[in-house]
This record gives sequence, C-alpha cells and structure tokens, in this order.
Amino acid sequence: MSRLGVSSLLTLVVLLGVSMLGFFSRLFAVIRFESIIHEFDPWFNYRATYQMVTTNFYDFLNWFDELAWYPLGRIVGGTVYPGLMITAGGIHYFLNALGFTTHIQDVCVFTAPIFSGLTAIATYFLTKELWNAGAGLFAAAFIAIAPGYISRSVAGSFDNEGIAIFALQCSFFLWIRAMRTGSMFWGIMTAFCYFYMVSAWGGYVYIINLIPLHVFCLLLMGRYESKLYVSYTTFYCVGQLMAMNIPFVGFQPIKTSEHMASAGVFALLQCYGFLDYLRSKLGEKEFKRAFYLFVTLCAGAIFAGVVGLTMLGVVAPWSGRFYSLFDTGYARIHIPIISSVSEHQPTMWTSFITDLHFLPAVAPAGLWYTIRNYDSAKIFLVIYAAFSCYFAGIMVRLMLTLTPVVCMLGGIALNVTFDHFFGEDNEETQVEKAKKDAKKNDEEEKEEATPIAIKLTVVMALTGLLCQFAVHCTYITSNYYSSPSVVLASSRPDGSRNIIDDYREAYYWLRTNTDDDATIMSWWDYGYQISGMANRTTLVDNNTWNNSHIAMVGRAMASNEDDAYDIMQELGVDYVLVIFGGLLGYSGDDINKFLWMVRIAEGEHPNHVKEQNFFSAQGQYTVDKSMSKTMKNSLMYKLSYYKFGEVRTHAQMSGFDRVRNVEIGHKNIKLKHVEEAYTTEHWIVRIYRVKKPSNKSKKLTHKLSQRKKKTKVARKGRKGVLSTTIPAAKGANTRQKASFEL
Repeated sequence: MSRLGVSSLLTLVVLLGVSMLGFFSRLFAVIRFESIIHEFDPWFNYRATYQMVTTNFYDFLNWFDELAWYPLGRIVGGTVYPGLMITAGGIHYFLNALGFTTHIQDVCVFTAPIFSGLTAIATYFLTKELWNAGAGLFAAAFIAIAPGYISRSVAGSFDNEGIAIFALQCSFFLWIRAMRTGSMFWGIMTAFCYFYMVSAWGGYVYIINLIPLHVFCLLLMGRYESKLYVSYTTFYCVGQLMAMNIPFVGFQPIKTSEHMASAGVFALLQCYGFLDYLRSKLGEKEFKRAFYLFVTLCAGAIFAGVVGLTMLGVVAPWSGRFYSLFDTGYARIHIPIISSVSEHQPTMWTSFITDLHFLPAVAPAGLWYTIRNYDSAKIFLVIYAAFSCYFAGIMVRLMLTLTPVVCMLGGIALNVTFDHFFGEDNEETQVEKAKKDAKKNDEEEKEEATPIAIKLTVVMALTGLLCQFAVHCTYITSNYYSSPSVVLASSRPDGSRNIIDDYREAYYWLRTNTDDDATIMSWWDYGYQISGMANRTTLVDNNTWNNSHIAMVGRAMASNEDDAYDIMQELGVDYVLVIFGGLLGYSGDDINKFLWMVRIAEGEHPNHVKEQNFFSAQGQYTVDKSMSKTMKNSLMYKLSYYKFGEVRTHAQMSGFDRVRNVEIGHKNIKLKHVEEAYTTEHWIVRIYRVKKPSNKSKKLTHKLSQRKKKTKVARKGRKGVLSTTIPAAKGANTRQKASFEL
C-alpha cells in the first residue's frame, strides 16, 4: 500500500475513534441514572417531537398546545425551530424502518451524542481546509471531549445546540470550500447547510453575520475575486430564500436589523462586480475616479436606505436580546427576564479553564501562525476567533461558540509544534526552508538540527499535557455535566450515592392526583417539566414569549396572600408549585430566584411591587428576623416556609435554612386561601391547593366555572399527549395510552 493510502487509512481510523469517543464520553448520565430527558427546554422539545411522530409533520406545524400559557395557549408550529424535532423524528423513522423498534424518547436522549461525533468530523474537515489534516485530527479530538461543548450535548440534553454546532461547523467548511473554488455547487451546499442551521437554532444569526463580515474584510483588503462574487451571491440568495420557509423565521431575513449586514454586503458585492466590469472597459485613470465616486455613492445609498427603512418601520430595529450582547447592563435594566437566567450572565475567567483546560493558553499561538501565513480563507478563522472570544466573555451560554474555534486553533498550534520538531516533508517546514539562504551547505544545516534530547523532552511534555486534558475533560463531564436536573444525587458519609428524586415524585403526584384540567401556577423555570412529566396546564413556561403574563405570576408570588388569591382566581389557578431547598441545602430554589420575580413584576406593575420593599432595614435580602414586613407576608415566603419552623434542621434550633444559613424569622405561618396538598420527601417540591372562592362574588365564580368548562371540553379530543408507564394511583384520572418512561 502506498504511503498516501496508509495515511488515509490511519486518518479514517482516527476519525472513527474520535467520533466514538465523543459519543461514549457523553453517556455518564445514562449509566449512572437512566435514559431520561434532562433540564427544562428539552422536555418541551421531547413533547413536540412526540407529537410529530405520533401524528404527522403538518399536524405538528398546526399544533395548538393548550397545556401552555393558560388561558392563551401556544401555536407551536409558528413559535419553534423544527429542525431538532425533524432530525430526531427522521432517526426514529429510519431505525424502525430497518426493523429496530425504538421509542422516540430513547432517540431523543441519544441524538446529541450522535451529532457530537459528527461535529468532530465536521471540525476535522474545516480545520483541514484551513490548515492541514494533522491539525484537523487534533481539533477533532479536542472538540470530541471538550467540556465547553459537552455541557450542551450530553445524553438526555435534547436541546437545539446539540445539533446546531454540527450545522455551524459544516456551514463554515462549505463556505470556505465555495469561496476557494468559486463553484455555485458549493455555494448552494452552503445554503442548504445554513438552512438546516436556521431550522435548528436561533444562533443562525451568527452565521449570516460572520460570513458577510468575512466578505467585507476581503473587499477592504483588496482581495476581491470573481470566485468570491459567485460563492457569496449564490449562498446569500439561495440561503435567505430557504430560511424564509421556516415559519418561525418568516420574513425576518429581509425585515430585521440583525440581517441587514448580510444584505448590505450583498449589495456592496454587486457594486464591486460592476466595477470589475468597468475596469476591463475603462483606462486606469478613468477607473480610479469612477471607483471612488461609485463606492462612496453606493455606501451612502445603502446606509441611508437601511436607516430610512428602519425609521419607516419596514425594517425592525435591533432586538433587546441583541443589545444585551453589546451592553451587559442593558438586560438587567430593560429586560430582567433575560438577565435572570444564570447562563446569560457574563463569563467568569474560571469557566474558560473549566470548559477548555489548556486550550486558551495554546490557541493564541495557533492564531499567530494563522495570521503569519494568512490568505483569504485563514482570514475567516481570525474573524471567527475574535468574535467568538468577545461573545463568550459576554455570556456564559456563548462559551459554546468559542469552543470549536479554540479547538481548531489549539490543533493548529500543536500540529505546528510537532511538525517543527519531528516533521521533515511537511508544508510548514518547506516554507521555512524556502526562506533560508539558498547558499547554506549541508554541514551548516546539520549543525542547526534540533538535538534528539530536546525532541524527546518536547514530546514527553506535550504527551503529558494531552493526558491531563483528557483526564480533566472526563472529570468535568462526569461530575458537572452529567446530572439531570430532575434527578439529584448526593454523597453519604460512607461514600455511597443518595438519589433525590423529588421532582419526578411531585410531577407523578400531580399527574395522578389532580383533575385533567387542573391549572398549575409556578415560576416559568418549571413550566416545560410540568407539561411534559405531569401533563398538566401551566400559566407560564420556558418559552418566555409573554413578559406580561410572567410578570403577573411574579406579582402573585410577591403579593400578600389576599392580593395573591385575587390574582390566582382571575388566572384560574388550581394548584401552586414552589421549589424549596432550605431543608436539604439545595441552592437552586425559588427563594434564591425570588428577587428576579420581584424585578420582572415591578417592570410591569410598578405601583404594586417595589423591589426595595423586600430588603431589610440594613438593605439586605434575608429571611431571618430582620427581614421586611413585605417579605414576611409575601406568598412565596409563606409557601416556602410553611411548617418549616417545626422542623429541626440544626443541632440547637428549628427552622434553620441550610441554603441561606440563617434561622427563619417567622415560623408560625398560617395559610388562609391555600392549603398544603403535597410535599416531597426532601421538601424540595411543595404543592398547595387553592381553595374555592367562598365569599367572592357569584359573577367571578360563574366566570371561572365557565372558563374551566370550556377548557375541559376542548381537551376531550386531545391526542398524542404524553403519559407514563408508571402505574397510576387507584382511582386516578388517566388521559392517554401512549407512554414514556420516567
């Protein structure tokens, strides 16, 4: 077998091994717990996928989800990116067509790990296109186990990012190939991959801005070519036309400011094409005059056109979520619901080490090598790295976009290092030799050769570093990113694991002990899980599309019991669910989130809710004796600490909150309009039943009964909604025959 054949075979074997490594390294959660959907958003994605595979795609696009945002509901087809559901549904159909009977839940659990292996392959081809195959193998191995990517793609994390990074890397690879070849075929393939990205994740805006920025930089650097014109024109026209076929996107590519940069570059590229035509018809002097005049007029016309269309309302202005990427304080002031999410906070420097280990230290070297030997394609890598670094620093969630490019730059740095010490026939060495003095004789070159001792030292150091990287990634993945949010685990004094299953315990109770049309009020974090696991109606959920509705729930939680009862009666609430971690020491409870509920409610109802009223006289947010009267009387405080004062959680006192490390200030809590219905074993989930109105007006009572009646009638014909294989309690209402496993 020729040397080329051996190299290709080894590359194939390594790529397959890396892909399998990426898949198996994400299975800790399945091995330790079970095949279950994680977190919050994935539960809605699973429900939507289940709906699609049990009906058909067109019914899914027209699906009205009456379990969400009561009494408004949600039109799912027009408010979701369907790429994830279509992907999982396609895998499910393919496996069953081959005779492998699988449940859609298992397909959803393993979709992200499967695409992680494909992402490693896509990263290899992109890095190879920009540098060489050796760097591509390094980059593929890095991204296969890097915690920065694993955090969004472990088994059970059935979220959009699990397949979106694959689409991102493929889009960039195909763009580089299209730009270098000037082929319409590769331009169309880029558009198809971009379309898949649009269908899968809102982060497609990153692609449609980064590629035009690359083209714009090439134009400024005088690197215009007909290949560039053909590739970008094809990609932009076909890609945007295809993107507008996604219902949730619609006409945004031509009507929103986030897409105007790509349209402006497209128009500017047409101007350059026209000028290139003039160059062949005019003399050099006439062309220079026409060039400066024409470019100035075109740039001014494009800018004036965008501004004018924005002022007329034809083009929508920048969204608040976009502003928050450039002003870290904008969301806290104007859109507190965005700032309330932990993954939307600025990234701490420790997160870079946790998620990337040594790669941030070696990536600058790879960036330097890229800049030193730049060409039109490598300029894209520099732009990709610069913007990813910025956005990753702005928001924790966007560490996901930095991980691929850091893995690529780290792969380039290590590839160059190994080639410098061990390579003889590689491209980089040949370039350096060409720059040396041609008159040097063989003896002088031998004297400059690197001693074997230094080579062995370097290879041992790099091998040890790579081993540490593998150990670090495995540890972080195993201990930080492989625990489902619905199942908690702690360690006993003897080292054994203690499984805390309060969430599923509570959702099972709701499903089996409440009426089919019962409406649950909770904070929006738990909406998807309540709909997916308890199969009950919620007021708000993780879609967060209606800030006013969320603010009303926040106002109810922040109000005293009498005012909260009026709000709950108006909203038709039957049960209230709160998360409490004071007994166990679980810090992710509603008391810790309560200030964000207050801030969101204050934004919509400033006359009823004031954040300052929830602070003590010393200006502290506390639940001890120094807390404010407003905090003491709030519904959230009462529901969280009801009967907690009777529980001895400390050696010398009762009612000691292990999360806040204080003894609660009010222990003898009495409830007037709600009653405790169920509290889980470790008190993490507490469910309260809202009492029926007694002294309220008959008009309000009649209004609520009619609303419930209409809702119940509307739900009788509901099909394809989730249920469970766990046997229902005796006499409980069971609505569906389809099942999923908890």
